[in-house]
Amino acid sequence: MKLRIAWIGKTKEASIQALTAEYLKRIARYNACEGLELGSEEAVLRLREKTARTAPVLVLMDSRGRAMTSEDMADFVRDHLECGTQELIFAIGPADGWSEAARKSASAKLSMGPMTLPHELARVVLLEQIYRGFTILKGHPYHGGH
Repeated sequence: MKLRIAWIGKTKEASIQALTAEYLKRIARYNACEGLELGSEEAVLRLREKTARTAPVLVLMDSRGRAMTSEDMADFVRDHLECGTQELIFAIGPADGWSEAARKSASAKLSMGPMTLPHELARVVLLEQIYRGFTILKGHPYHGGH
């Protein structure tokens, strides 16, 4: 499965760039992954247009989405690995949130909880949770020790 994490907007902070690169590298130990810095919601939605054996699964991070524990995230990723999903895309939206059309076109909507996070920080949290999910699936001690 190809895992893609997409976000809208340029990364301004060097510390966020470093954390993004670090977690993408950690995730890549478990699964092929790619970070995508995109310019618009439309660019995110175009990611679904790729043709493959199965359609890409687009997961929008949205405050109105389903909240998950770290274990739930691990189960979510495992389910997609086991069902043959070829491409799983997690996307963090624009500052004013996703349009209704984007929400309707998504395969799933997940929430990071009721708190509002700056988009760059939300990206790092999402990446860390995806990494944590893989460590849970592999029985790595990271999850229990942090």
